[in-house]
Amino acid sequence: MNPRPNLGVSPRFGLGRKMPTKLGQNFLTNEEVAQKIANSANIKGDNVLEIGSGKGILTKYLAKSAGKVLAVEIDRNLIELLKKKFSIKIVEGDILKINLPKLIEGENFQNYKVVANLPYYITSKIIRLLLETKYPPAEMILMVQKEVGERIVALDGKESILSISVKFYAEPEILFSVSRDNFEPVPEVDSVVIRIKRKINLPEAPASKFFALVRAGFSAKRKMLVNNLASSFHIPKSEIAEIIKKVGIDPAIRAEKLKVEDWVKLYGALKNQGSEK
Repeated sequence: MNPRPNLGVSPRFGLGRKMPTKLGQNFLTNEEVAQKIANSANIKGDNVLEIGSGKGILTKYLAKSAGKVLAVEIDRNLIELLKKKFSIKIVEGDILKINLPKLIEGENFQNYKVVANLPYYITSKIIRLLLETKYPPAEMILMVQKEVGERIVALDGKESILSISVKFYAEPEILFSVSRDNFEPVPEVDSVVIRIKRKINLPEAPASKFFALVRAGFSAKRKMLVNNLASSFHIPKSEIAEIIKKVGIDPAIRAEKLKVEDWVKLYGALKNQGSEK
């Protein structure tokens, strides 16, 4: 078996690879893990959106505690199974293709949390959708591939486009690990459960322009920040270096060492200098 991870991330959020199995389904089989995930969400009386309910092992615990559960499931056969087990609203469809704002409005679900065991191959696409949608959840409790979870929180101290993209909107943390033998079929990698809590106040920078700057900074992984920005924006290296210095950042630093706050300061400096593209 190929041990390389399936990061499943979109251009802003990283790299992407093919779906490993039909619909990317790896079903959680451990009841204790399912209950622990539900408990971690602290959902008593809350509205909960579950993405990919599968056979309902997590749904069972969500339905016991939540005020209302809205489940989105793509597999019609599993939907029939879920309908027999639970009295909840189930929507058949691909979360990436349905009109999520319209669904949220129709169910009067504007204040909600997301709890889900996400398919590895579309993890970051779903996270991006939920962070950027018209009605973002206040909090997400997600089971994701271990490597992706560690990249989101930058466990090794190295930020990435993925981690900065999440941290622009929210505060992520790893709650606990889940070994691969808790799934059927058994995946090639272990998982972690993460919490992504929405920030009350977002950075004062237009998302599209902010991420254009971040992408430029990461355009060549092993190069210094000043070189990447000078090359991407076609600005003399000396000019870019002075702008970077003005916000207290070392021009020789690599992009992976910058936090969201650093990128926001850098964006502001470039904008004031008329260098922002």
